[in-house]
Amino acid sequence: MPEVSAPVIEAREFLRAHLSGSIGFDGDFVPLKIVVAPDGALIAPVMVAMLRSFDITLFLPDEGEDSMQLQVTIEEIFDKGETAALCDRWRIYHGEPEDVRWARFTIDAAKFRGRMFDGAVFMVANPLADCEAKICREINAQRRDTLKAVAASVAGLEIEDPRLVGVDPMGFDVRGRFDVVRLPADPPIADEEDAFAALDDLAGDADEGDAETDAAEN
Repeated sequence: MPEVSAPVIEAREFLRAHLSGSIGFDGDFVPLKIVVAPDGALIAPVMVAMLRSFDITLFLPDEGEDSMQLQVTIEEIFDKGETAALCDRWRIYHGEPEDVRWARFTIDAAKFRGRMFDGAVFMVANPLADCEAKICREINAQRRDTLKAVAASVAGLEIEDPRLVGVDPMGFDVRGRFDVVRLPADPPIADEEDAFAALDDLAGDADEGDAETDAAEN
């Protein structure tokens, strides 16, 4: 397997950590929330006008100097049959959508921090897809307090009822009341057992940070 460059890794991590932004089409800009499908494509509920547009750009997290700009090709999918699971995945992350049409976005190219990237570097399958649901079920059933502590330490957010909704080699997606929080994993998660170890490592880092804070205050 070819080695992945540091700029590509940084860009992939940024994309995974920013699932809310805006979409530009035909001169209009509207808010948009996405999820990453198991094959690396992006999924979102969309307006009918977006499906008719040929010039679409995603801005994550939004327009600005540090945003990622994604040129994409949009394809309508449906909340039934073989693509229904992709729509359900979005709901698990973000709740019920306002728009009732659905789309799959293929990433053609991206601009991020002064660099241009071929979209193929993002269209990479999640090797944890087959065990992702099991990992989420077990952690949500047995380690909810750990999720809460790690989210507070890593993301600085107090989440009353955290829910793990996604796992990939670069980290965990935790749904809170209003948004999805990203908990990065380092080193990358290789398999199911690794996922539990990575969460424990993050919890250990949180405990060390609390201990250092207490020592400084005393």
